Amino acid sequence: MLRSSGYEAVGVDPEAPDGEDYRRVAFEQLEPLQGIDAVVASTSLHHVVDPEEVIDRVASTLTRRGTLVVVEWAWEAFDEPTAQWCFERLGPDEETGWLHRRRDEWMASGQPWSVSLRDWAQKEQLHPAETLLRLLDRRFDREHLTQGPYFFPDLVQTSEEDERAAIESGQVRATRVDYVGKVSHQGGPPRGGPTIAPQPRLGQ
Repeated sequence: MLRSSGYEAVGVDPEAPDGEDYRRVAFEQLEPLQGIDAVVASTSLHHVVDPEEVIDRVASTLTRRGTLVVVEWAWEAFDEPTAQWCFERLGPDEETGWLHRRRDEWMASGQPWSVSLRDWAQKEQLHPAETLLRLLDRRFDREHLTQGPYFFPDLVQTSEEDERAAIESGQVRATRVDYVGKVSHQGGPPRGGPTIAPQPRLGQ
């Protein structure tokens, strides 16, 4: 999509497709690229082994005032009401996805949802959004930070607007995190802007 819009773009992923537009490798192992104006990290930072190393590498890859765009998931805000709302909107079991597996593993465990979620996150070595934001703000000047809908692509007959309405009414938590920052050459805390507070419900 970026190339069709006139940008010079390279996709980096260990499971990337074939083709000159992609590098089939982990970002940490990518040969250094020079003169990069922007990096987009879409639901990837919470999976990496060492987010601090990856974020430092992103900052060193970008031009002096390069831009980082991050789309992330605050798994720690995925509470039981939000999970139940999602599970009620799953497709048939033969269309098994990650939410199907989360539901089935939780039900089989006999544990409270919070315990099951924490154990799963530890097993998968997922990093909380708060940790990622703290590391991002060390290397970037924050320009944008918002929360919003995340689950709707994996739900049936549920649009982004449907999930947003559920967030605004307090039925579910907003777990998508959108962050934009410019490479910082001064360090220090972010220059204002909202913070992610996963405990209170939006709309309350």
